Amino acid sequence: MSDVTSGVITRGVVFVHSAPRALCPHVEWAAGSVLGTRVSAQWGAQPAAPGLFRTEFSWTGAVGTGARLASALRGWTHLRYEVTEEAARGADGGRWSHTPDLGIFYAQTDVHGNVVVPEDRIRAAREHAAEPLRMRAELDLALGQAWDDELEPFRYAGAGVPVRWLHRVG
Repeated sequence: MSDVTSGVITRGVVFVHSAPRALCPHVEWAAGSVLGTRVSAQWGAQPAAPGLFRTEFSWTGAVGTGARLASALRGWTHLRYEVTEEAARGADGGRWSHTPDLGIFYAQTDVHGNVVVPEDRIRAAREHAAEPLRMRAELDLALGQAWDDELEPFRYAGAGVPVRWLHRVG
């Protein structure tokens, strides 16, 4: 079943944790092109990185919209962002995290938003990790711990920011 033709609707959130002022309109344009509607985000200063800006907005759309949003934002290396997509009927959820230093990370999520580590990834970690520290490093990689560690100060700095809902047209 194709995610575009399945007709299953889901929702998610785009969190732009930090962006230079010059990128803000480009982020809106990229998200709008995916969502099929004009995006006019409310940008605010990012206290964790003076001179940078942050915003967040919720969206609804077909399953797979989260991946398309993350891909649309992926080309700008000075951007810190996360895109979430909730699990929907017959489809897992997802979370895409991006930082300038680490690049992009994808994790499958369950209906509660928890990261789900696939069986093959656990088997590979177990196979490559003879000692406990190596096992921990492999599991931290599978969970995206480095991305969480880098993004956490930016997440807290955005607490209390208003969220806007955007809906995919068509």
